[in-house]
Amino acid sequence: MSNPNAVAKRFAVIGHPVAHSLSPRIHATFARQTGIALEYTAIDAAPEAFDAALAAFAAEGGVGANVTLPHKEHAAAICNNLSDRARRAGAVNTLVRTTIGWDGDNTDGAGLVRDLTERHSRDLRGRKVLLIGAGGAARGVAPTLLDAGIASLYIVNRTASRVDALADALGEPDRVHPRYLDDIGALGNFDLVINATSAARGAGLPVLPGTLLAPRCDAVDLSYGEAAIPFLSWARAAGAHLVIDGLGMLVEQAAESFQRWHGVRPYTDEVYAALRERDDALVTAD
Repeated sequence: MSNPNAVAKRFAVIGHPVAHSLSPRIHATFARQTGIALEYTAIDAAPEAFDAALAAFAAEGGVGANVTLPHKEHAAAICNNLSDRARRAGAVNTLVRTTIGWDGDNTDGAGLVRDLTERHSRDLRGRKVLLIGAGGAARGVAPTLLDAGIASLYIVNRTASRVDALADALGEPDRVHPRYLDDIGALGNFDLVINATSAARGAGLPVLPGTLLAPRCDAVDLSYGEAAIPFLSWARAAGAHLVIDGLGMLVEQAAESFQRWHGVRPYTDEVYAALRERDDALVTAD
């Protein structure tokens, strides 16, 4: 039961663009579930304006924030303390205000693994995985995928230096294999292919051969809605066994952030079902 006299703490999601974000709706639902008074808004800040926007948010009483494209790596750099998973990722999607600044965490990987293993009943152990992209989204999920017991992780990206930097940060040369995007056709096939690029928002989806998909290969896009359409369409045409967008991951990582801020884990299934039903623009996971 909520307390009508409780003072609502202030939270936000900061990104660019961010108007499309479902995070305010998700956290409002979590708040109703748990009876916690909070205010959660979306703040659009271009890269050069991120620091000023975060400072203004803190000055206005902000106590926690989610960070999305394109700020996750920069957010890690401005934190006083990082959780182990944020340190390994080199990227932050969850900020917690302290008396001396911000602590950083990354709940993306936990959100992805929970969605795949619990909602979609996928066993990640022993899988050969291809991760397309080496930015903040890829960095967020890579450490947790390794912790979930995958056999190997191949990472490809347009910029080779970013792939090498991520592989070095992960520190598992026996399992992590950085590769150039131009060589993607020579990598064989995979049990799980994950798109961590923003194909609909940037330069477009790279050319991907259908031979990447092993029999019963699953394909996952970390985006949802229109941004996920190019990759998921390719995966269906290539014969992927299960095609999954990032909506479930979004809900699960939000729940992880909510628990980090409030010490209570909300129920996610009803939130996921409501978002899937209400948003015709969201790509159906089948």
